[in-house]
Amino acid sequence: MTRSTPGSTPPARQSGEERRAAVIEAAIEEFAGRGYAGGSTETIARRVGISQPYVFRLFGTKRELFLAAVDAVFSHVQRVFTVAAQSTQGDKMDAMGLAYEGLRSRRHELLLLLQAFSASGEDEIRQEVRRRYRALFEEVRALSGASHTQVQNFFASGMLITIASVLDLPELLVWEDP
Repeated sequence: MTRSTPGSTPPARQSGEERRAAVIEAAIEEFAGRGYAGGSTETIARRVGISQPYVFRLFGTKRELFLAAVDAVFSHVQRVFTVAAQSTQGDKMDAMGLAYEGLRSRRHELLLLLQAFSASGEDEIRQEVRRRYRALFEEVRALSGASHTQVQNFFASGMLITIASVLDLPELLVWEDP
């Protein structure tokens, strides 16, 4: 149910899929800033202009909403890597690395990834985050043709980029040739 304030123009009618996407985007922002435990489904519902019970009708539980948000971010990173790797004739790892650097402007998504790792103390969340992380690792390996160790180094650099970005430490991201 979409709400409008008195005297305002009612929002355009959204399809169920559009509303679900809006809830996931609001959840990414909420959970990125407050974590799984601190994130509020009431705040998410309010941001989207729907009732909290409708959020639960769409996702079932807070955990399922959190996992849908995490899944959306992993899917976005995977799409970015795939497009980068497929659009270069050069080094695919370099292209994916540059593409990941481009994700720095989406700080809330990087924060959500860190929140997902943090929430992995809960078994169901850990299993899903582990599955997505492993799949992303294997996708990078398949796209690049790189060795396991090269992909490990790629992900280690990605973690540095993620942490330096969310902590606003750009000086850590100055790469020097060996």
